[in-house]
Amino acid sequence: MLKRRICAVLVDRANYGRLKPVLEVLRDHPDVEFSLICGGTMVLERFGNATKVLQEDGFTIDGRVYMELEGSTPATMAKSVGMGIIEFSNELARIQPEMVLMIGDRYEALAVAISAAYMNLTLVHVQGGEVSGSIDESARHAITKFAHYHLPSTRRAADYLVQMGEKPESILGIGCPSSDLAKQFEFALNDDEINRFGSGASIDTTQPYALSVFHPTTTEFGGEAAQMQAVMVGLQSSGLPTVLLWPNIDAGSDHISKAIRRFREQHNTENWLRIVTNFEPETYLKVLAGASLAVGNSSSFVRDASYFGTPVVLVGNRQAGRERSEHVAHVPPTTDAVCSAIQQQLQHGRYSASDLYGDGNVSAPFVEALLKAPLYSQKQLSYVTEKEPLAA
Repeated sequence: MLKRRICAVLVDRANYGRLKPVLEVLRDHPDVEFSLICGGTMVLERFGNATKVLQEDGFTIDGRVYMELEGSTPATMAKSVGMGIIEFSNELARIQPEMVLMIGDRYEALAVAISAAYMNLTLVHVQGGEVSGSIDESARHAITKFAHYHLPSTRRAADYLVQMGEKPESILGIGCPSSDLAKQFEFALNDDEINRFGSGASIDTTQPYALSVFHPTTTEFGGEAAQMQAVMVGLQSSGLPTVLLWPNIDAGSDHISKAIRRFREQHNTENWLRIVTNFEPETYLKVLAGASLAVGNSSSFVRDASYFGTPVVLVGNRQAGRERSEHVAHVPPTTDAVCSAIQQQLQHGRYSASDLYGDGNVSAPFVEALLKAPLYSQKQLSYVTEKEPLAA
């Protein structure tokens, strides 16, 4: 029996955290010839060069794609898509997989989808059918229409895919693979796991602390600094030591980074703020699980925090419309709203764990379905005459 040639593509640090359980199954499966391409911020040193983490975890990087234009503006994002199409097409032509596996909704991922689809490769998309804010919403649905198979994270997302004209049989499973990772290990966290990264205040993990990640909402380009200022004031008002991750590379990220630096210069943050570029996937989940509060707009605060019941203050429109459990308080990016929500969440404390985004048994069944799925390249719209949700 010939092995199925499957190539996975990762384009940012969050991709690996979500897909790692699937990648491990594919790497070790006897019926798979597995390859891995890393691009986008995965290969950039200023974002922690996450490929080093993959290699330490036993993965071989078969291709690297450099596609990011400097500037962090809407124009540089658009141009980077064009660069990505060229470079991903080169790598896929060299590696010659039968299937391409990708995740998410970033502009770099859109470049992967266009390359694979036009090269008649069977494209598999993880996390389609979700609703959110920013240009990611459009990119996600565009990738869905290029993709031949899907692994949506929730039942609602699966129903939305069918309503978008995707055939029910193209959905190979439901659930986020990161739930597998969340269920695989103990979440005991020691100080060194946080404090060996980044700079600033030392975090005592035996005491309450906050975690913050705030990325640009690209469709609101220009207003990021004021939004980040509101987040910083809110974090300071919480009275909690805080672990803050630098933003991603999207348009407006330079404005956010500048606002963080300005706040650090104007306020005494040495005794409460630690700033980190990147964590390993397991470490990030441990930090999120152990936090007394998470503040910002990362999708992980909606998805992964639900596994642990970590109280979240979700700021602004980047995740607007995304399914969320009761642990999330969604507020506008204003100082009063953020500060008020932080106090309310601290008073409430931890929430019950949720399996909205997966039950911890997603990756292995998905890979088995992937190996049985017929290869094909020609897609056609599946017309939905009645609104009938998928059977539970």
